[in-house]
Amino acid sequence: MLKDILYKVNMVSISGKTDLEIKNLQTDSRMVTLGSCFVAIKGVSIDGHDYINTAIQNGAVAIICECLPLQLQDNVTYVEVKNTAQALGMMCHHFYGEPSSHLKVIGVTGTNGKTTIATLLWKLFTSLGYTCGLISTVQNQIGDEIIESTHTTPDAIHLNELLKKMVDRGCTHVFMECSSHAIHQQRIAGVEFAAALFSNITHDHLDYHKTFDAYIQVKKSWFDGLPKEAIAISNADDKRGSVMLQNCKAKKYYYSLKTLADFKGRILDNALLGLHMNINDIDVHFKLIGEFNAYNILAVVGVAVSLGEDKYQVLQNLSMLTGAEGRFDYTVSTKENVVGIVDYAHTPDALLNVLVTIKNLRQGEQKIITVVGCGGNRDAAKRPLMAEVACQYSDKVILTSDNPRFESPGEILKQMEAGVNVVSRKKCITISDRKEAIKTAISFANQSDIVLIAGKGHEKYQDVNGVKYPFDDKSVLMEMLELLEK
Repeated sequence: MLKDILYKVNMVSISGKTDLEIKNLQTDSRMVTLGSCFVAIKGVSIDGHDYINTAIQNGAVAIICECLPLQLQDNVTYVEVKNTAQALGMMCHHFYGEPSSHLKVIGVTGTNGKTTIATLLWKLFTSLGYTCGLISTVQNQIGDEIIESTHTTPDAIHLNELLKKMVDRGCTHVFMECSSHAIHQQRIAGVEFAAALFSNITHDHLDYHKTFDAYIQVKKSWFDGLPKEAIAISNADDKRGSVMLQNCKAKKYYYSLKTLADFKGRILDNALLGLHMNINDIDVHFKLIGEFNAYNILAVVGVAVSLGEDKYQVLQNLSMLTGAEGRFDYTVSTKENVVGIVDYAHTPDALLNVLVTIKNLRQGEQKIITVVGCGGNRDAAKRPLMAEVACQYSDKVILTSDNPRFESPGEILKQMEAGVNVVSRKKCITISDRKEAIKTAISFANQSDIVLIAGKGHEKYQDVNGVKYPFDDKSVLMEMLELLEK
């Protein structure tokens, strides 16, 4: 009934009856059928209020809106609310049987590390004997079933549908990435979180949030709304780590490599064979590589132990796990021993972390050759910074196309080239065709050199003018490395 799914929704007015049976919730008027409830969302480029009449023509019996139409139609219930996106989250929570209240939902937010942390948590808790759900950039997963992921965090309708499926399949824990877009757009409104984790925050998404402070405040708003029964975990080494948990009512925990914390780590050895760490006075060897992964490991340990898992079992199981696809995903050619690394690094800070890790791991005369691009219709301010970081920490740089979307690849590359100083120009070239750029990088590599392909990671496509063409960095890298064997 409509009245049941409106529970706890901040309503301004109601016109019509609420004892209506609702068949489904929709935000797209084209998907409306007889018995639908249409929620008019004000999006970035489209306002659902413009499609209210279309939704009614298609069979909507209830309309949720922020502004009532001038003319109200008979036999249709209109509910005016302060925020339709927030209302939708609450309504989905009730419509799908409050799925998150039957699960331990752990959310992960931050500029970098979300996918690796969420994936490691899923792998860890699965290894501990739980049936788990995963909602991430790479893929969604219910137990062993893999479901294609189209967004880092799904919209409220698809998110609650997914959570309900997880409940029905016997899941006890769900690990999900919570992007800043999802928090701002209220996609996670109504979801009951058992724990929330903050990894770090660096320059990203300013095309959407406009200012860095606004970006920070969006993430902080999620922690501000956590109940006291929840757990909040933050990176004490990030300068905003403590700020993120100010005003947070949840139980607070911190992890750190550099200062005192509830979960304190120290890197004893960092090599291509993995990380040797001391965590809370226990020495453990992990298969993951690099300081950034040391932070990811501490985050996972923090979540698991604060949720009541045995720390020794957690560390033992975690020591056997590998990370997420497209995150420092490396291979070595058998003949020339050229190391090829595919990584999703698409922000200046993420690229810096990966390159510093590679630089610390390289031996002797190994050169670092980096292939990197920037996506179109996204934060343009980071483009010269990406090129600058690549040049600073690489022996050779090839600037190339990423996902140009609806922008000119040439124009994006020009903006990247602005970050290349006079000294670095000799070691930097531009090749727009991404496959050709990867091929050229491999041709530059001598025995044991390291080639980093950055920016796309797990993605299996290139987005050009609204069309997604098949393209997989890892497959292209493997193809080019095979040529070295001949």
